[in-house]
Amino acid sequence: MMSAPEIAQELSEQLVGSITMVQETRDEIPTFWVTRDQLPAAAERLCRQIADPFTTLFDLTAIDERERVHRDDQPEADFTVVYHLFSFARNQHLRVKVPLHGEHPSIQTSIPFWVTANWYEREVFDMFGITFDGHPELRRILMPPTWKGHPLRKEHPARATEFEPFELTDDDEDAEQDALRFRPEDWGMERRTEDADFLFLNLGPQHPGTHGVLRMALQLDGEVIVNAVPDIGYHHRGAEKMAERQTWHTYIPYTDRIDYLSGVQNNFPYVLAVEKLAGIEVPDRAKTVRIMMAELFRIASHLVWYGTFAQDVGALSPVFFMFVDRERIFDIVEAICGGRMHPSWFRIGGVAHDLPQGWDRLVSEFLDYLPGRLDEYDRVVMKNRIFKARTRGVGRYRREEAIEWGITGPNLRACGFDWDFRKRHPYGGYEAFDFDVPTAQAGDCYARAEVRIEEIRQSLRIIRQCLDNMPGGPFKADHPLTTPPVKAATTKDIETLIHHFLGVSWGPVIPPGEAFQGIEAPKGFTGYYLISDGSTGSYRTRIRAPSFAHMQTVPWISRGVLLADLLAILGSIDFVLADVDR
Repeated sequence: MMSAPEIAQELSEQLVGSITMVQETRDEIPTFWVTRDQLPAAAERLCRQIADPFTTLFDLTAIDERERVHRDDQPEADFTVVYHLFSFARNQHLRVKVPLHGEHPSIQTSIPFWVTANWYEREVFDMFGITFDGHPELRRILMPPTWKGHPLRKEHPARATEFEPFELTDDDEDAEQDALRFRPEDWGMERRTEDADFLFLNLGPQHPGTHGVLRMALQLDGEVIVNAVPDIGYHHRGAEKMAERQTWHTYIPYTDRIDYLSGVQNNFPYVLAVEKLAGIEVPDRAKTVRIMMAELFRIASHLVWYGTFAQDVGALSPVFFMFVDRERIFDIVEAICGGRMHPSWFRIGGVAHDLPQGWDRLVSEFLDYLPGRLDEYDRVVMKNRIFKARTRGVGRYRREEAIEWGITGPNLRACGFDWDFRKRHPYGGYEAFDFDVPTAQAGDCYARAEVRIEEIRQSLRIIRQCLDNMPGGPFKADHPLTTPPVKAATTKDIETLIHHFLGVSWGPVIPPGEAFQGIEAPKGFTGYYLISDGSTGSYRTRIRAPSFAHMQTVPWISRGVLLADLLAILGSIDFVLADVDR
Protein backbone atom coordinates (compact mmCIF):
# COMPACT_ATOMS: atom_id res chain seq x y z
CA MET A 1 0.00 0.00 0.00
CA MET A 2 1.36 3.42 -0.96
CA SER A 3 1.86 6.03 1.74
CA ALA A 4 -0.44 9.03 1.94
CA PRO A 5 2.15 11.47 0.52
CA GLU A 6 2.89 9.08 -2.36
CA ILE A 7 -0.76 8.61 -3.31
CA ALA A 8 -1.36 12.33 -2.95
CA GLN A 9 1.52 13.10 -5.27
CA GLU A 10 0.43 10.52 -7.87
CA LEU A 11 -3.19 11.62 -7.95
CA SER A 12 -2.28 15.30 -7.90
CA GLU A 13 -0.39 14.75 -11.13
CA GLN A 14 -3.27 12.78 -12.71
CA LEU A 15 -5.97 15.22 -11.56
CA VAL A 16 -4.12 18.38 -12.48
CA GLY A 17 -6.64 21.15 -13.11
CA SER A 18 -9.25 19.58 -10.83
CA ILE A 19 -7.65 19.78 -7.37
CA THR A 20 -7.60 23.10 -5.57
CA MET A 21 -5.64 21.89 -2.53
CA VAL A 22 -4.45 18.83 -0.61
CA GLN A 23 -5.44 18.74 3.07
CA GLU A 24 -3.49 17.06 5.85
CA THR A 25 -5.64 15.02 8.25
CA ARG A 26 -5.00 13.09 11.45
CA ASP A 27 -5.93 9.78 9.81
CA GLU A 28 -3.43 10.32 6.96
CA ILE A 29 -6.06 9.50 4.35
CA PRO A 30 -5.22 11.50 1.21
CA THR A 31 -7.75 14.33 1.13
CA PHE A 32 -8.31 16.45 -1.96
CA TRP A 33 -10.47 19.54 -2.40
CA VAL A 34 -12.06 20.05 -5.81
CA THR A 35 -14.42 22.77 -6.98
CA ARG A 36 -18.09 22.20 -7.60
CA ASP A 37 -17.62 22.59 -11.35
CA GLN A 38 -14.61 20.27 -11.49
CA LEU A 39 -16.23 17.44 -9.52
CA PRO A 40 -17.63 15.48 -12.53
CA ALA A 41 -14.26 15.51 -14.30
CA ALA A 42 -12.40 14.48 -11.14
CA ALA A 43 -14.96 11.73 -10.41
CA GLU A 44 -14.64 10.28 -13.91
CA ARG A 45 -10.86 10.19 -13.69
CA LEU A 46 -10.85 8.59 -10.25
CA CYS A 47 -13.53 6.04 -11.09
CA ARG A 48 -12.60 5.06 -14.64
CA GLN A 49 -9.46 6.55 -16.11
CA ILE A 50 -6.56 6.21 -13.68
CA ALA A 51 -4.71 2.96 -13.07
CA ASP A 52 -6.30 0.86 -10.30
CA PRO A 53 -9.26 3.24 -10.04
CA PHE A 54 -11.37 4.04 -6.98
CA THR A 55 -14.42 2.08 -8.07
CA THR A 56 -16.13 1.97 -4.67
CA LEU A 57 -17.92 4.87 -3.05
CA PHE A 58 -17.94 3.79 0.59
CA ASP A 59 -19.66 6.91 1.86
CA LEU A 60 -20.97 10.32 0.86
CA THR A 61 -21.89 12.89 3.47
CA ALA A 62 -21.76 16.60 4.24
CA ILE A 63 -20.60 19.06 6.90
CA ASP A 64 -22.33 22.27 7.96
CA GLU A 65 -19.27 24.52 8.25
CA ARG A 66 -21.02 27.72 9.32
CA GLU A 67 -20.24 27.46 13.04
CA ARG A 68 -16.84 25.79 12.77
CA VAL A 69 -13.91 27.78 14.11
CA HIS A 70 -10.75 25.78 13.37
CA ARG A 71 -10.62 25.43 9.59
CA ASP A 72 -8.07 28.05 8.57
CA ASP A 73 -6.24 25.57 6.33
CA GLN A 74 -9.34 24.79 4.24
CA PRO A 75 -11.23 26.62 1.48
CA GLU A 76 -14.09 28.86 2.56
CA ALA A 77 -17.44 27.08 2.53
CA ASP A 78 -20.87 27.15 4.11
CA PHE A 79 -21.23 23.43 3.50
CA THR A 80 -18.80 20.71 2.43
CA VAL A 81 -19.75 17.52 0.58
CA VAL A 82 -17.39 14.66 1.43
CA TYR A 83 -16.80 11.58 -0.74
CA HIS A 84 -15.07 8.57 0.84
CA LEU A 85 -13.65 6.40 -1.94
CA PHE A 86 -11.81 3.11 -1.86
CA SER A 87 -9.67 1.17 -4.33
CA PHE A 88 -9.42 -2.56 -3.61
CA ALA A 89 -6.59 -2.85 -6.13
CA ARG A 90 -4.57 -0.23 -4.25
CA ASN A 91 -5.90 -1.10 -0.79
CA GLN A 92 -6.25 2.64 -0.40
CA HIS A 93 -8.80 5.08 1.01
CA LEU A 94 -9.31 8.49 -0.57
CA ARG A 95 -11.34 11.48 0.57
CA VAL A 96 -12.63 14.11 -1.85
CA LYS A 97 -14.19 17.33 -0.57
CA VAL A 98 -16.25 19.93 -2.41
CA PRO A 99 -16.87 23.38 -0.85
CA LEU A 100 -20.35 24.82 -1.37
CA HIS A 101 -21.75 28.28 -0.70
CA GLY A 102 -25.19 29.65 0.06
CA GLU A 103 -28.15 28.70 2.18
CA HIS A 104 -29.36 25.88 -0.09
CA PRO A 105 -26.48 24.93 -2.42
CA SER A 106 -26.50 22.42 -5.23
CA ILE A 107 -23.98 20.04 -6.78
CA GLN A 108 -23.99 17.59 -9.68
CA THR A 109 -25.02 14.01 -8.94
CA SER A 110 -22.32 11.33 -8.93
CA ILE A 111 -24.63 8.43 -9.82
CA PRO A 112 -23.12 8.10 -13.35
CA PHE A 113 -19.80 7.24 -11.70
CA TRP A 114 -20.85 5.41 -8.52
CA VAL A 115 -24.28 3.79 -8.51
CA THR A 116 -24.25 3.75 -4.69
CA ALA A 117 -24.38 7.55 -4.66
CA ASN A 118 -28.18 7.34 -5.12
CA TRP A 119 -29.17 6.74 -1.51
CA TYR A 120 -26.26 8.71 -0.06
CA GLU A 121 -27.23 11.81 -2.04
CA ARG A 122 -30.83 11.44 -0.91
CA GLU A 123 -29.59 11.29 2.68
CA VAL A 124 -27.50 14.45 2.27
CA PHE A 125 -30.49 16.20 0.71
CA ASP A 126 -32.69 15.01 3.57
CA MET A 127 -30.29 15.93 6.38
CA PHE A 128 -28.68 19.10 4.98
CA GLY A 129 -30.92 20.43 2.21
CA ILE A 130 -28.19 20.18 -0.44
CA THR A 131 -29.59 19.51 -3.92
CA PHE A 132 -27.97 17.08 -6.36
CA ASP A 133 -28.67 18.15 -9.93
CA GLY A 134 -29.55 15.26 -12.21
CA HIS A 135 -30.56 12.87 -9.43
CA PRO A 136 -33.46 10.73 -10.74
CA GLU A 137 -35.43 10.58 -7.47
CA LEU A 138 -34.28 13.28 -5.04
CA ARG A 139 -36.68 12.96 -2.11
CA ARG A 140 -36.34 12.37 1.61
CA ILE A 141 -35.10 8.97 2.66
CA LEU A 142 -34.93 8.92 6.48
CA MET A 143 -37.33 11.65 7.57
CA PRO A 144 -41.07 11.67 6.81
CA PRO A 145 -41.99 13.54 3.59
CA THR A 146 -43.84 16.18 5.64
CA TRP A 147 -40.87 16.94 7.90
CA LYS A 148 -39.87 20.60 8.04
CA GLY A 149 -36.19 21.47 8.02
CA HIS A 150 -33.01 19.47 7.66
CA PRO A 151 -31.88 17.84 10.91
CA LEU A 152 -28.09 17.94 10.55
CA ARG A 153 -27.96 21.65 9.82
CA LYS A 154 -26.66 23.52 12.85
CA GLU A 155 -29.80 25.63 13.24
CA HIS A 156 -32.04 22.58 13.51
CA PRO A 157 -32.94 21.73 17.14
CA ALA A 158 -31.16 18.80 18.74
CA ARG A 159 -33.62 18.19 21.58
CA ALA A 160 -37.38 17.80 21.70
CA THR A 161 -37.59 20.57 24.29
CA GLU A 162 -36.21 23.03 21.73
CA PHE A 163 -39.25 22.58 19.47
CA GLU A 164 -42.54 24.40 19.84
CA PRO A 165 -45.28 22.35 21.52
CA PHE A 166 -46.75 19.88 19.04
CA GLU A 167 -50.06 20.77 17.45
CA LEU A 168 -52.02 18.90 14.81
CA THR A 169 -54.56 21.06 13.06
CA ASP A 170 -57.22 19.64 10.75
CA ASP A 171 -55.25 20.86 7.72
CA ASP A 172 -52.05 19.29 9.04
CA GLU A 173 -53.85 16.01 9.67
CA ASP A 174 -55.21 16.00 6.12
CA ALA A 175 -51.71 16.67 4.79
CA GLU A 176 -50.25 13.82 6.85
CA GLN A 177 -52.96 11.42 5.67
CA ASP A 178 -52.41 12.42 2.06
CA ALA A 179 -48.66 11.85 2.44
CA LEU A 180 -49.41 8.27 3.51
CA ARG A 181 -51.38 7.56 0.35
CA PHE A 182 -49.56 5.06 -1.86
CA ARG A 183 -49.10 6.25 -5.43
CA PRO A 184 -46.97 3.86 -7.49
CA GLU A 185 -45.74 6.68 -9.72
CA ASP A 186 -44.11 8.37 -6.71
CA TRP A 187 -42.03 5.22 -6.19
CA GLY A 188 -40.93 4.93 -9.82
CA MET A 189 -43.43 2.16 -10.62
CA GLU A 190 -45.93 1.73 -13.45
CA ARG A 191 -49.48 0.59 -12.75
CA ARG A 192 -49.81 -1.48 -15.89
CA THR A 193 -48.35 -2.46 -19.24
CA GLU A 194 -50.18 -3.06 -22.51
CA ASP A 195 -51.09 -6.61 -21.57
CA ALA A 196 -51.00 -6.75 -17.76
CA ASP A 197 -51.98 -4.88 -14.60
CA PHE A 198 -49.54 -5.02 -11.72
CA LEU A 199 -50.35 -5.87 -8.12
CA PHE A 200 -48.86 -3.69 -5.38
CA LEU A 201 -48.16 -5.13 -1.96
CA ASN A 202 -46.80 -3.66 1.25
CA LEU A 203 -44.38 -5.96 3.10
CA GLY A 204 -43.97 -4.44 6.56
CA PRO A 205 -43.27 -2.21 8.35
CA GLN A 206 -44.57 -4.78 10.87
CA HIS A 207 -43.59 -8.14 9.41
CA PRO A 208 -41.36 -10.80 11.02
CA GLY A 209 -39.48 -11.32 7.77
CA THR A 210 -38.22 -7.73 7.69
CA HIS A 211 -36.44 -8.12 11.05
CA GLY A 212 -37.75 -4.81 12.35
CA VAL A 213 -39.57 -1.73 11.16
CA LEU A 214 -38.82 -1.92 7.44
CA ARG A 215 -41.40 -1.43 4.70
CA MET A 216 -40.97 -2.91 1.24
CA ALA A 217 -43.25 -1.60 -1.50
CA LEU A 218 -43.56 -4.46 -3.98
CA GLN A 219 -44.65 -4.35 -7.60
CA LEU A 220 -45.77 -7.85 -8.57
CA ASP A 221 -46.65 -9.65 -11.76
CA GLY A 222 -48.39 -12.64 -10.25
CA GLU A 223 -45.86 -14.00 -7.73
CA VAL A 224 -42.86 -12.53 -9.55
CA ILE A 225 -41.28 -9.35 -8.18
CA VAL A 226 -41.04 -6.62 -10.82
CA ASN A 227 -39.69 -4.06 -8.37
CA ALA A 228 -39.05 -3.92 -4.63
CA VAL A 229 -38.48 -0.49 -3.12
CA PRO A 230 -37.30 -0.29 0.51
CA ASP A 231 -38.92 2.41 2.62
CA ILE A 232 -36.51 3.05 5.49
CA GLY A 233 -36.28 5.61 8.29
CA TYR A 234 -38.78 4.15 10.76
CA HIS A 235 -35.88 3.42 13.13
CA HIS A 236 -34.09 6.74 12.62
CA ARG A 237 -33.12 8.22 16.01
CA GLY A 238 -30.72 10.98 15.02
CA ALA A 239 -27.57 9.19 16.25
CA GLU A 240 -25.28 11.57 14.36
CA LYS A 241 -27.15 14.62 15.65
CA MET A 242 -26.96 13.35 19.23
CA ALA A 243 -23.17 13.20 18.95
CA GLU A 244 -23.10 17.00 18.66
CA ARG A 245 -24.52 17.42 22.18
CA GLN A 246 -22.57 14.64 23.93
CA THR A 247 -18.99 14.67 25.13
CA TRP A 248 -16.48 12.41 23.44
CA HIS A 249 -16.77 10.06 26.40
CA THR A 250 -20.54 10.06 27.02
CA TYR A 251 -21.32 9.26 23.36
CA ILE A 252 -19.85 5.74 23.67
CA PRO A 253 -23.14 4.14 24.89
CA TYR A 254 -24.96 5.63 21.90
CA THR A 255 -22.69 3.67 19.54
CA ASP A 256 -23.88 0.36 21.04
CA ARG A 257 -27.36 1.04 19.69
CA ILE A 258 -26.33 1.32 16.02
CA ASP A 259 -25.82 -2.35 15.16
CA TYR A 260 -27.45 -3.36 18.41
CA LEU A 261 -26.55 -7.05 17.93
CA SER A 262 -22.81 -6.36 17.83
CA GLY A 263 -22.14 -4.72 21.21
CA VAL A 264 -18.57 -3.47 21.58
CA GLN A 265 -17.96 -3.86 17.84
CA ASN A 266 -19.76 -0.50 17.66
CA ASN A 267 -17.47 1.06 20.27
CA PHE A 268 -14.38 -0.14 18.40
CA PRO A 269 -14.26 2.20 15.36
CA TYR A 270 -15.46 5.17 17.41
CA VAL A 271 -12.76 4.98 20.09
CA LEU A 272 -10.10 4.21 17.45
CA ALA A 273 -11.07 7.37 15.56
CA VAL A 274 -10.98 9.48 18.75
CA GLU A 275 -7.58 8.01 19.60
CA LYS A 276 -6.32 9.05 16.17
CA LEU A 277 -7.50 12.60 16.83
CA ALA A 278 -5.93 12.65 20.29
CA GLY A 279 -2.69 10.85 19.41
CA ILE A 280 -3.26 8.08 21.99
CA GLU A 281 -1.34 4.80 21.73
CA VAL A 282 -3.22 1.90 23.32
CA PRO A 283 -1.19 -0.66 25.36
CA ASP A 284 -0.94 -4.25 24.16
CA ARG A 285 -3.12 -5.72 26.89
CA ALA A 286 -5.96 -3.35 26.07
CA LYS A 287 -5.62 -4.19 22.37
CA THR A 288 -5.86 -7.93 23.03
CA VAL A 289 -8.80 -7.58 25.41
CA ARG A 290 -10.64 -5.44 22.85
CA ILE A 291 -10.09 -8.01 20.10
CA MET A 292 -11.27 -10.88 22.32
CA MET A 293 -14.47 -9.06 23.23
CA ALA A 294 -15.04 -7.94 19.62
CA GLU A 295 -14.78 -11.52 18.36
CA LEU A 296 -17.14 -12.78 21.04
CA PHE A 297 -19.69 -10.26 19.80
CA ARG A 298 -19.01 -11.26 16.19
CA ILE A 299 -20.03 -14.80 17.13
CA ALA A 300 -23.07 -13.51 19.05
CA SER A 301 -24.20 -11.47 16.05
CA HIS A 302 -23.68 -14.36 13.63
CA LEU A 303 -25.62 -16.74 15.87
CA VAL A 304 -28.63 -14.43 15.84
CA TRP A 305 -28.37 -14.20 12.06
CA TYR A 306 -27.97 -17.99 11.72
CA GLY A 307 -31.07 -18.82 13.73
CA THR A 308 -33.33 -16.13 12.26
CA PHE A 309 -32.20 -16.88 8.70
CA ALA A 310 -33.15 -20.53 9.17
CA GLN A 311 -36.46 -19.37 10.61
CA ASP A 312 -37.10 -17.09 7.62
CA VAL A 313 -37.10 -20.10 5.29
CA GLY A 314 -39.15 -22.34 7.54
CA ALA A 315 -36.91 -24.02 10.15
CA LEU A 316 -38.15 -23.08 13.62
CA SER A 317 -35.95 -25.04 16.06
CA PRO A 318 -32.49 -23.54 15.22
CA VAL A 319 -33.41 -20.04 16.38
CA PHE A 320 -34.07 -21.34 19.90
CA PHE A 321 -30.85 -23.37 20.00
CA MET A 322 -28.70 -20.47 18.83
CA PHE A 323 -30.22 -17.92 21.16
CA VAL A 324 -29.31 -20.26 24.02
CA ASP A 325 -25.71 -20.30 22.76
CA ARG A 326 -25.71 -16.51 22.55
CA GLU A 327 -26.73 -16.40 26.21
CA ARG A 328 -23.54 -18.29 27.03
CA ILE A 329 -21.59 -15.49 25.35
CA PHE A 330 -23.55 -12.89 27.29
CA ASP A 331 -22.66 -14.68 30.53
CA ILE A 332 -18.99 -14.11 29.67
CA VAL A 333 -19.64 -10.52 28.63
CA GLU A 334 -21.52 -9.81 31.85
CA ALA A 335 -18.76 -11.30 33.98
CA ILE A 336 -16.13 -9.14 32.27
CA CYS A 337 -18.04 -5.94 31.47
CA GLY A 338 -20.97 -5.85 33.89
CA GLY A 339 -23.42 -5.53 30.99
CA ARG A 340 -24.67 -8.01 28.46
CA MET A 341 -26.09 -6.92 25.12
CA HIS A 342 -24.96 -3.27 25.29
CA PRO A 343 -21.98 -3.17 27.65
CA SER A 344 -20.53 0.13 26.29
CA TRP A 345 -17.23 -1.13 27.66
CA PHE A 346 -14.52 0.26 25.41
CA ARG A 347 -12.99 3.56 26.49
CA ILE A 348 -10.84 6.23 24.89
CA GLY A 349 -7.38 4.81 25.47
CA GLY A 350 -8.38 1.25 26.40
CA VAL A 351 -11.22 -0.47 28.23
CA ALA A 352 -13.27 0.36 31.33
CA HIS A 353 -11.41 -1.95 33.71
CA ASP A 354 -9.13 -4.96 33.79
CA LEU A 355 -10.23 -8.55 33.29
CA PRO A 356 -11.72 -10.13 36.43
CA GLN A 357 -10.46 -13.27 38.09
CA GLY A 358 -11.86 -16.38 36.41
CA TRP A 359 -12.37 -14.83 32.97
CA ASP A 360 -10.01 -17.37 31.40
CA ARG A 361 -12.03 -20.33 32.72
CA LEU A 362 -15.28 -18.94 31.27
CA VAL A 363 -13.70 -18.28 27.88
CA SER A 364 -11.98 -21.67 27.77
CA GLU A 365 -15.22 -23.51 28.54
CA PHE A 366 -17.02 -21.67 25.75
CA LEU A 367 -14.24 -22.44 23.25
CA ASP A 368 -14.59 -26.12 24.08
CA TYR A 369 -18.39 -26.03 23.89
CA LEU A 370 -19.30 -24.22 20.67
CA PRO A 371 -17.50 -26.23 17.91
CA GLY A 372 -19.64 -29.31 18.57
CA ARG A 373 -22.80 -27.22 18.43
CA LEU A 374 -21.73 -25.74 15.09
CA ASP A 375 -21.26 -29.23 13.67
CA GLU A 376 -24.78 -30.09 14.77
CA TYR A 377 -26.18 -26.92 13.17
CA ASP A 378 -24.46 -27.85 9.91
CA ARG A 379 -26.42 -31.09 9.88
CA VAL A 380 -29.71 -29.48 10.89
CA VAL A 381 -29.58 -26.39 8.66
CA MET A 382 -26.89 -26.26 6.00
CA LYS A 383 -27.34 -29.87 4.88
CA ASN A 384 -31.11 -29.65 4.96
CA ARG A 385 -32.44 -30.10 1.41
CA ILE A 386 -35.30 -27.63 1.92
CA PHE A 387 -32.88 -24.96 3.16
CA LYS A 388 -30.65 -25.58 0.15
CA ALA A 389 -33.57 -25.36 -2.27
CA ARG A 390 -34.70 -22.06 -0.76
CA THR A 391 -31.27 -20.37 -0.82
CA ARG A 392 -29.10 -21.72 -3.65
CA GLY A 393 -29.14 -19.57 -6.77
CA VAL A 394 -31.26 -16.89 -5.08
CA GLY A 395 -30.12 -13.26 -4.71
CA ARG A 396 -26.91 -13.86 -6.64
CA TYR A 397 -24.35 -11.23 -7.62
CA ARG A 398 -20.77 -11.31 -8.88
CA ARG A 399 -17.62 -9.87 -7.32
CA GLU A 400 -17.44 -6.88 -9.68
CA GLU A 401 -21.06 -6.01 -9.00
CA ALA A 402 -20.54 -6.29 -5.24
CA ILE A 403 -17.60 -3.89 -5.37
CA GLU A 404 -19.58 -1.45 -7.48
CA TRP A 405 -22.47 -1.46 -4.98
CA GLY A 406 -20.26 -0.96 -1.92
CA ILE A 407 -20.97 -4.43 -0.54
CA THR A 408 -18.54 -5.45 2.21
CA GLY A 409 -18.03 -8.10 4.87
CA PRO A 410 -19.36 -11.65 4.49
CA ASN A 411 -21.63 -10.60 1.62
CA LEU A 412 -18.55 -9.59 -0.39
CA ARG A 413 -16.53 -12.64 0.56
CA ALA A 414 -19.41 -14.85 -0.61
CA CYS A 415 -18.44 -13.82 -4.16
CA GLY A 416 -15.03 -15.44 -3.89
CA PHE A 417 -13.19 -12.26 -2.85
CA ASP A 418 -11.03 -12.88 0.23
CA TRP A 419 -11.11 -9.27 1.43
CA ASP A 420 -11.17 -8.77 5.19
CA PHE A 421 -10.04 -5.44 6.66
CA ARG A 422 -8.63 -7.26 9.68
CA LYS A 423 -6.14 -8.87 7.26
CA ARG A 424 -5.77 -6.33 4.45
CA HIS A 425 -5.99 -3.12 6.51
CA PRO A 426 -5.22 -4.23 10.11
CA TYR A 427 -6.40 -2.07 12.98
CA GLY A 428 -6.40 -2.28 16.77
CA GLY A 429 -3.79 -5.08 16.94
CA TYR A 430 -5.21 -7.63 14.46
CA GLU A 431 -1.88 -7.81 12.65
CA ALA A 432 -0.62 -10.02 15.50
CA PHE A 433 -3.25 -12.75 15.01
CA ASP A 434 -3.34 -15.79 12.77
CA PHE A 435 -6.67 -16.63 11.12
CA ASP A 436 -8.09 -17.46 7.70
CA VAL A 437 -10.51 -15.44 5.60
CA PRO A 438 -13.46 -17.66 4.63
CA THR A 439 -14.90 -17.30 1.13
CA ALA A 440 -17.56 -18.90 -1.04
CA GLN A 441 -17.99 -18.73 -4.78
CA ALA A 442 -21.66 -18.62 -5.73
CA GLY A 443 -22.51 -15.15 -4.41
CA ASP A 444 -26.02 -16.28 -3.47
CA CYS A 445 -27.96 -16.64 -0.21
CA TYR A 446 -26.44 -20.03 0.56
CA ALA A 447 -22.90 -18.76 -0.07
CA ARG A 448 -23.43 -15.86 2.32
CA ALA A 449 -24.45 -18.40 4.95
CA GLU A 450 -21.37 -20.54 4.33
CA VAL A 451 -19.07 -17.58 4.89
CA ARG A 452 -20.65 -16.46 8.16
CA ILE A 453 -20.63 -19.95 9.64
CA GLU A 454 -16.94 -20.42 8.91
CA GLU A 455 -16.28 -16.94 10.32
CA ILE A 456 -17.64 -18.15 13.66
CA ARG A 457 -14.98 -20.86 13.68
CA GLN A 458 -12.26 -18.34 12.78
CA SER A 459 -13.42 -16.04 15.58
CA LEU A 460 -13.07 -18.95 18.00
CA ARG A 461 -9.54 -19.36 16.70
CA ILE A 462 -8.75 -15.68 17.37
CA ILE A 463 -10.26 -15.85 20.86
CA ARG A 464 -8.13 -18.93 21.62
CA GLN A 465 -5.02 -16.90 20.75
CA CYS A 466 -6.20 -14.10 23.06
CA LEU A 467 -6.70 -16.63 25.85
CA ASP A 468 -3.31 -18.28 25.38
CA ASN A 469 -1.30 -15.09 24.83
CA MET A 470 -2.96 -12.38 26.92
CA PRO A 471 -0.25 -9.76 27.62
CA GLY A 472 0.33 -8.22 31.00
CA GLY A 473 0.47 -4.51 31.66
CA PRO A 474 -2.11 -1.74 31.88
CA PHE A 475 -5.63 -1.93 30.45
CA LYS A 476 -5.64 1.77 29.56
CA ALA A 477 -3.13 4.21 28.11
CA ASP A 478 -1.31 6.62 30.40
CA HIS A 479 -2.26 9.74 28.44
CA PRO A 480 -3.86 13.00 29.64
CA LEU A 481 -6.76 12.62 27.18
CA THR A 482 -7.56 9.01 28.10
CA THR A 483 -11.16 8.90 29.29
CA PRO A 484 -11.77 8.50 32.08
CA PRO A 485 -8.21 9.01 33.34
CA VAL A 486 -6.58 6.20 35.30
CA LYS A 487 -8.15 6.51 38.74
CA ALA A 488 -5.35 5.15 40.92
CA ALA A 489 -3.48 8.46 40.85
CA THR A 490 -6.46 10.48 42.14
CA THR A 491 -5.66 9.57 45.75
CA LYS A 492 -2.25 11.25 45.60
CA ASP A 493 -3.07 14.93 45.04
CA ILE A 494 -6.08 17.22 44.58
CA GLU A 495 -5.00 18.40 41.12
CA THR A 496 -5.19 14.86 39.75
CA LEU A 497 -8.57 14.34 41.39
CA ILE A 498 -9.89 17.54 39.78
CA HIS A 499 -8.51 16.47 36.40
CA HIS A 500 -10.23 13.09 36.79
CA PHE A 501 -13.52 14.78 37.70
CA LEU A 502 -13.39 17.09 34.67
CA GLY A 503 -12.36 14.22 32.40
CA VAL A 504 -15.44 12.27 33.44
CA SER A 505 -18.00 15.10 33.62
CA TRP A 506 -16.91 17.44 30.82
CA GLY A 507 -14.78 15.02 28.90
CA PRO A 508 -11.39 15.65 27.29
CA VAL A 509 -10.74 18.54 24.93
CA ILE A 510 -9.69 16.80 21.71
CA PRO A 511 -7.37 18.84 19.45
CA PRO A 512 -8.92 20.24 16.24
CA GLY A 513 -8.79 17.88 13.29
CA GLU A 514 -10.59 15.08 11.56
CA ALA A 515 -10.11 11.33 11.37
CA PHE A 516 -11.84 8.26 9.98
CA GLN A 517 -11.55 4.70 11.24
CA GLY A 518 -13.26 1.69 9.75
CA ILE A 519 -13.38 -1.89 10.99
CA GLU A 520 -14.47 -5.32 9.78
CA ALA A 521 -17.70 -5.50 11.79
CA PRO A 522 -20.04 -8.53 11.67
CA LYS A 523 -22.31 -6.85 9.07
CA GLY A 524 -19.45 -5.43 7.00
CA PHE A 525 -17.32 -2.30 6.85
CA THR A 526 -18.33 0.03 9.71
CA GLY A 527 -16.64 3.38 10.22
CA TYR A 528 -16.72 6.66 12.12
CA TYR A 529 -15.65 9.95 10.58
CA LEU A 530 -15.10 12.47 13.39
CA ILE A 531 -14.40 16.18 13.26
CA SER A 532 -13.12 18.01 16.33
CA ASP A 533 -13.30 21.78 16.59
CA GLY A 534 -11.15 21.80 19.71
CA SER A 535 -13.98 21.16 22.14
CA THR A 536 -15.25 18.55 24.60
CA GLY A 537 -17.59 17.11 21.98
CA SER A 538 -17.71 16.31 18.30
CA TYR A 539 -18.47 19.01 15.75
CA ARG A 540 -19.53 16.37 13.21
CA THR A 541 -19.91 12.62 13.62
CA ARG A 542 -20.57 10.51 10.57
CA ILE A 543 -21.42 6.82 10.86
CA ARG A 544 -20.67 4.67 7.82
CA ALA A 545 -23.05 1.75 8.29
CA PRO A 546 -22.82 -1.40 6.11
CA SER A 547 -26.54 -2.19 6.43
CA PHE A 548 -27.43 1.09 4.68
CA ALA A 549 -25.27 0.19 1.69
CA HIS A 550 -26.53 -3.39 1.60
CA MET A 551 -30.21 -2.42 1.83
CA GLN A 552 -29.79 -0.30 -1.30
CA THR A 553 -28.99 -3.47 -3.26
CA VAL A 554 -32.30 -5.20 -2.45
CA PRO A 555 -34.26 -3.88 -5.49
CA TRP A 556 -31.41 -4.88 -7.78
CA ILE A 557 -31.07 -8.50 -6.58
CA SER A 558 -34.82 -9.04 -6.05
CA ARG A 559 -36.16 -8.26 -9.52
CA GLY A 560 -37.46 -11.35 -11.27
CA VAL A 561 -37.50 -13.63 -8.22
CA LEU A 562 -40.58 -15.08 -6.54
CA LEU A 563 -42.16 -13.22 -3.65
CA ALA A 564 -41.22 -16.01 -1.24
CA ASP A 565 -37.56 -15.63 -2.23
CA LEU A 566 -37.48 -12.03 -1.00
CA LEU A 567 -37.48 -13.17 2.63
CA ALA A 568 -34.51 -15.44 1.93
CA ILE A 569 -32.68 -12.51 0.34
CA LEU A 570 -33.41 -10.18 3.24
CA GLY A 571 -32.33 -12.80 5.75
CA SER A 572 -29.09 -13.60 3.93
CA ILE A 573 -28.01 -9.95 3.84
CA ASP A 574 -27.92 -9.79 7.66
CA PHE A 575 -28.93 -6.20 8.30
CA VAL A 576 -30.06 -4.34 11.39
CA LEU A 577 -32.57 -1.52 10.95
CA ALA A 578 -30.83 0.74 13.47
CA ASP A 579 -27.69 0.25 11.38
CA VAL A 580 -29.62 1.26 8.26
CA ASP A 581 -31.34 4.31 9.76
CA ARG A 582 -28.99 5.35 12.55
